Amino acid sequence: MNSSNDLSILQGQCIVIFAYDVGFSIRIEEAERRITTIKERERIKRTRPAPAYFDYQPPPLRIIQEQTPISVGTHHTLPTIETVLYDFGAMMVMYRISLQGSFSNLLPLSEALYEHQGLWNASQTHVQHLLETLEDGVEKPKLSPFVEDYAIFHIIQTQPSITPAHFLEQSGPTIAQILRCEDEPLSQQEIRDAIGPQISFGTEDVTLIDWNAALVIGKEMDDVRAVLEFANVELVERRFLDHQLDNALDEAYRRFTKRPWSSYLWPASMDATLRHIAGLQMDSAMLFERVTNTLKLFGDQYLARVYRMASQRFHFQSWDMSIVRKLETLENLYGKMSDNAGNRRMEILEWIIIILIAISIILPFIPGFPGY
Repeated sequence: MNSSNDLSILQGQCIVIFAYDVGFSIRIEEAERRITTIKERERIKRTRPAPAYFDYQPPPLRIIQEQTPISVGTHHTLPTIETVLYDFGAMMVMYRISLQGSFSNLLPLSEALYEHQGLWNASQTHVQHLLETLEDGVEKPKLSPFVEDYAIFHIIQTQPSITPAHFLEQSGPTIAQILRCEDEPLSQQEIRDAIGPQISFGTEDVTLIDWNAALVIGKEMDDVRAVLEFANVELVERRFLDHQLDNALDEAYRRFTKRPWSSYLWPASMDATLRHIAGLQMDSAMLFERVTNTLKLFGDQYLARVYRMASQRFHFQSWDMSIVRKLETLENLYGKMSDNAGNRRMEILEWIIIILIAISIILPFIPGFPGY
């Protein structure tokens, strides 16, 4: 067995991901027409048998452009930057760093990547420039302040060669520090939690998924990386949607409780507020549905397990419960406002009828009134 101290990486790469929400939707065909650099419609590269419907629906657009290398500790990014555009209004920016040398060098790289301001600023600037290029190719363009960053350490070949199971058993503490971006030794409890979520398809590969980073060991792991990349896009969209619903609830409550006195006299004045809230409901529900149904994993049991493990690590279920609860609350608030406006209309109609009846009773007693 080989420890992390004497293990040398012959071939590997670190993929640094920044996921953004940039608008309500992206017209992929229009974006493909406007972008003149290298581009392709993203498809998952299958390394195992999988049904034909296992893929993105619809496929996103991957753009590859030249980029000045950025220093990350003792490493540098490759002179290219990759951007993936999703139809539900998300962009994913990726930087690649070549990995060679001692496995222990991954720890200082992991520490340097944690909230790396240079990569962060460069990715935001890149997204803003791309939004300007796309123009009306993005519906309701707005760069969200939410960003999700993630690092995938992919080890392809080592010297000497390793058996992943034995390597994890012996180098677990170092791997946990890399995944947690911690230079201090971790407790056994923290080590178990960091390297616990792991999955393998064969005897020569393994994937470990943590909150800040993932470690992938093996050849032809593009499909696993694609699932992890998309999971981070889903995470930033869930964060954005949860925040958007918070704002929608606050606005709906404010409009309902701080209405001008005239709205009580004229119920139709509530129509604009109801239409606004209904629009917020529709936008939020549409985004939630499109995000959660873009990647079809039915039929590939292994990648479905990879995705399930990532969703558990990123707490998708908790985010979904929060989003659904807020959608239901917004629906209830809309219903109460609509009922209130309806009741006001009925009360006004009743008063109109009472007044008309009273007038019809009084008219015969008015001397000289025509007809009486």
